[in-house]
Amino acid sequence: MSGNSFGRIFRLTTFGESHGKAVGCVVDGCPAGMELKEEDINRELRRRRPGGRLFSKRKEKDEAIILSGVLDGVTLGTPIAILVENRDVDSKPYESIKDLARPGHGDYTYFAKFGIRDWRGGGRASGRETVGRVAGGAVAKKVLEKFGVRVYGFSREIAGIRAELEGEVEEIFEKAEKSEIRFPDKVREEIAIERIERAMSEGNSVGGIVEVVVKGVPAGLGEPVFMKADAYLAYALMSIPAVKGVEIGMGFESARVKGSEMNDEMYAEKGRIKFFSNNSGGTLAGITSGQDIVIRAAVKPTPSISKVQKTINLRTLENEEIVVKGRHDPCIVPRAVVVCESMVAIAILDLMMMQGIVPRFL
Repeated sequence: MSGNSFGRIFRLTTFGESHGKAVGCVVDGCPAGMELKEEDINRELRRRRPGGRLFSKRKEKDEAIILSGVLDGVTLGTPIAILVENRDVDSKPYESIKDLARPGHGDYTYFAKFGIRDWRGGGRASGRETVGRVAGGAVAKKVLEKFGVRVYGFSREIAGIRAELEGEVEEIFEKAEKSEIRFPDKVREEIAIERIERAMSEGNSVGGIVEVVVKGVPAGLGEPVFMKADAYLAYALMSIPAVKGVEIGMGFESARVKGSEMNDEMYAEKGRIKFFSNNSGGTLAGITSGQDIVIRAAVKPTPSISKVQKTINLRTLENEEIVVKGRHDPCIVPRAVVVCESMVAIAILDLMMMQGIVPRFL
């Protein structure tokens, strides 16, 4: 088991290192007969790409090249290989610290597992790996849209500043997409930006929370015990670099309320079962209820900071100090939004295909 793939039927495999020649993915199990163009993928890659004063100065064009699985703009049902070249690589800042394990990074653990590691920008443990996830997520989203399922993500909290949500999720999403930090609360956005800027000036970084809402999910997805829908979604999100926690619906707050406050009471309307609330976040007993999936991921602060930190030399096993240089985001939450959307989309589509709702030919 290599750990580079996710999915049972709709299966994503990512490849590439941060400072290698390219990154990308192979999508296996995509239904045949669907229109798919490189622009469909590039649209999502542009949303993930850094830009502006609050993000990494690394300037990658992130233009997808579809190598296989598509003929005349239509999917064939065979593996879709997508390549994205790394064109703005600068490994020089890492040469002087290549033997030092950066605190908060995977340097030590990769070395412990493989006996070798790619010291250039974190290699496979870099956030650059998520390009393949977003490319695969773009394919998944296009399939889901044909079945009335849409995925919306935004920054719910940054540097301890939590957005107050107003309106339907589509409106919240539109507000977030107009914000440079994908924050759907204009008043509190200014405070969050100030905290990011303060961290930058101190050579530090901040984290936050990404919220993803999925509308149109049919009831009945997921299995009773070890393939619960919420467990599968949590698995998908926890595989993303920097994600350290996941909650669904009321999440951890459910530990602080009474059963009468947590339970989603039901009613019937025109022959359909509906709910008065959605504290469960769209799943009950690990199976989707037909309500919106509401899921959040805690994203830790970017570990690459320019403050002096204590560490060890992996070659000599001596104690040393380190200052990490290079081009890094002081807050990766806004870009992580697109990655979280992508992994949720892939997981939902895979569950739908396991249930037999999505056929192999569209």
